[in-house]
This record gives sequence, structure tokens and C-alpha cells, in this order.
Amino acid sequence: MHKAGFVNIVGNPNVGKSTLMNVLVGERVSIATFKAQTTRHRIMGIYNTDDMQIVFSDTPGVLKPNYKLQESMLNFSTSALTDADILLYVTDVIETPDKNNEFVEKVRQMTVPVLLLINKIDLTDQEKLVELVEDWKTLLPQAEIIPISATSKFNVDYVMKRIKELLPDSPPYFEKDQWTDKPARFFVNEIIREKILLYYDKEIPYAVEVVVEEFIQGKELTVAIMQDGGMAVALPVINIVPHSGVYDFHSKYTKGETEYLVPAPLDKETTRHVQELAVATYKVLGCSGVARVDVMLDEAGKGYVLEANTVPGMTATSLVPKAAAAVGISFPDLCEKILLSASLNDK
Repeated sequence: MHKAGFVNIVGNPNVGKSTLMNVLVGERVSIATFKAQTTRHRIMGIYNTDDMQIVFSDTPGVLKPNYKLQESMLNFSTSALTDADILLYVTDVIETPDKNNEFVEKVRQMTVPVLLLINKIDLTDQEKLVELVEDWKTLLPQAEIIPISATSKFNVDYVMKRIKELLPDSPPYFEKDQWTDKPARFFVNEIIREKILLYYDKEIPYAVEVVVEEFIQGKELTVAIMQDGGMAVALPVINIVPHSGVYDFHSKYTKGETEYLVPAPLDKETTRHVQELAVATYKVLGCSGVARVDVMLDEAGKGYVLEANTVPGMTATSLVPKAAAAVGISFPDLCEKILLSASLNDK
């Protein structure tokens, strides 16, 4: 029998809902910052197995709205109470249980299973945690209370275990290879907004929204360039395929999150076009030694240069050594070739 259902995550701002969502789904679906109300939309993350589909839904933090944007965000949170098969009410050890009585009352009236997750337990002691659990038992007697730490993943496996046990019998709601309901363009907007919230303060309004005017979607490629006899030579093209659909910091530096296809599955003409574009970029920028040029290849087969890396990573698992290995150049031989082609400039 196949199981499937909607597991909606609600709670006050800045209690760790988005962090928990990403851990449960196993993908970086929701952006997360230290600032409250980072999440502004209802975002689905889909966890699939052969006999199960869990549709998680992250929602904005609940608060009394002061302007239209907050009203829209509150509507997302409230709607999550109406279509949940299982509700995850996330709180933490910092806020008091009576912070949002009106919303808690709505949760208390629900007939579906409610898991009340007390997050950030690493920030308190056992005595205070026990008191907090008792307070929540009084407010939500029907809820199953589970202390967790989303950042350290403490007790998250148990939360997932309980979700699987409580999930109703149902066919899947989405295709089994689908991991979210949002397009890639949405996540590009969100990642840019996340960086704004992280690295800016009063320079940019907190209610900032990002609009991408042109979105080039296609294959993400990279080409390593080496000097050989004074000439710039392109190594085999690498196709970068992140499992999340977006090649961000997490996809790049988390083991197993990205597949690298060497050589890239391109026809000869397209391969030549991408390599020539990379070499031309290398020359125009006046690069020397080894460099790497990243290219986005759109659906029409046109390449767009994203950036040139003049000091690419040179560990045994970096992209330049991967490209070199595809033409029979070992890592030690690659290092030797780079050193032999290097020259000192006294200017």
C-alpha cells in the first residue's frame, strides 16, 4: 500500500521552520537567515520513496499583520491549517507558549495529528525544557510534543519516523521525480533575496523583493583552459547537474548533491562552440596558466559566459583535475604541466 499526504509546517517567526524543512526534505528548498520573516511564500518540498510521498509545506511566520505584505504572508500560514494531513507546529525554547494565543487556538481545534516541535533545545537546560513541555501540554493537550534541534539534527529522525507512521494511505500527488512545486526561476529570486538579507542592513529595505528580468535556463557547463606550448587549450567540457536544480553553495560543497558529467553529453558542434567561447574569454581577459570558464548553454544551443575563475580549485576532486583525467592526464602530471608552463613576470 502506498502512503502520501501533506505535512504543513507552521509557527511564529524565526523558530527554525525553514531549517527544519530543508533537513526533512533533504534538499535546500527554503532560504533561511537569522532574520525573522525570511519566508514570504508557501513553499512545498517533496520527499519521495518507492512506497511513500511526503509533501512538506513551509510557511511564513505567524504574526499580527501591520501592512499588506504581512497580510498575504499570514494568509499562507492560515491556509496551511485547512489542508494538512499532519501539522508540524514549530516553537523554540526562547518564545513563551502564550505568544500567539489566537493562532494556537486554531491549532487546538484541528482534528488531524499535530506534532509540536520544540526547537533549539541546545540553548536551554533540562529543567527549563521540562517546564516548557508542561506549559505546551496545557495549551495543546492533543499534540505530541517532541524536543528537537534542527541545526544539529537532534531527534529529526524520530520526527520523520512519526510522520511516516501517521501518513494516510494514498496514491502520490506529484510525479516521483519532482521535489518541489516551484520553478527554478523562483529559487534564483529567493537565493538573491537571501544574500541581500544576510549581507545588508539598512542600505536596502527589509521588505525587498527580487525580480529577475531575464532568466537563462539550460545546461550549466565549465571548461578548463591550460597553456600548452604557449597556446590556450580547452580540456573536455564538464556538465554540472545539481540534484536541487540550482548550483548554489550547498550544491557545490555538499558531497553527493551534484553530478559532474565528463565529457558533457553534447554533440561535436556544440562542444566546439562552448570550448571556443571559453578560450576566447580566456584570451580577452588576459588569463595565463590554468583557468576555468563557466558557461550556461540555453535550449537553443547558445552559450553565455557566467564567469572566469583564474585560480580554480586544484584538489584531486576539483573540476580542472576531473577534466584533465578525462583525457588521461593524472593529477600529478597535471600539477607538473602547470608548473612547467608557469613563467615569472618581473613587471
